[in-house]
Amino acid sequence: MNAPKPLYEGKAKLIYPTDDPLVLRAYFKDDATAFNAQKKGSITDKGEINCTVSSYLFRHLESDGIATHWIDQPSPREMRVRAVKIVPLEVVVRNIAAGSLCQQTGIPLGTPLEEPLVDFYFKDDALGDPLLTRDRILLMKVATEEQIDQLKTLSLMVNKHLSAFFKTCDITLVDFKLEYGLDSDGQMLLADEISPDTCRLWDTLETDPERRVMDKDRFRKDLGSVEEAYRRVLARVMAHC
Repeated sequence: MNAPKPLYEGKAKLIYPTDDPLVLRAYFKDDATAFNAQKKGSITDKGEINCTVSSYLFRHLESDGIATHWIDQPSPREMRVRAVKIVPLEVVVRNIAAGSLCQQTGIPLGTPLEEPLVDFYFKDDALGDPLLTRDRILLMKVATEEQIDQLKTLSLMVNKHLSAFFKTCDITLVDFKLEYGLDSDGQMLLADEISPDTCRLWDTLETDPERRVMDKDRFRKDLGSVEEAYRRVLARVMAHC
């Protein structure tokens, strides 16, 4: 019997159908990309690490009352998820100034923000995933007023829970990207993944600005020891879940 063809292939995952039309199978790849796929490479065992970290974190958030698409993890790099229609917005929550926020505003790297900042980016590689204002989101009919409010509220809740959890792991959640989708009943579910690929994570036991980095910035900035950093995140998450 021929293996099923993927419904979709992204930069980090392959999405396959299952016998149940309401359930999909996400296969996590070792491929690594940065700068809108201008930089490409591979991180050994990244797929297994990110799938497992995401599964632990989704399960943790579910226990805190946040609805996600996660069902289970049948193998090290496979996750069963509820089928959703992805909202074409990336929601970025920032607790500390880093990355594009510093580049676009001049705020020094590492500056704590008085309140978490929520940014919306349009999911479109051809356009470079541009930052959108609320009015532009409404103009483009990407989401409704109610959905924008819901996405912000949910993302701040996720930030509160994840920040507290990572603190117990001696990890600072600097910022992170979330994606959401609507299930067959129209319920908004947290989707995609939560991993060192999508979070900026700093080791609170380290003061050196390079050694503290535990996320994909190690790949972006050629800092080395990328797999080692990912594995440290996995070990700490597993020890505290």
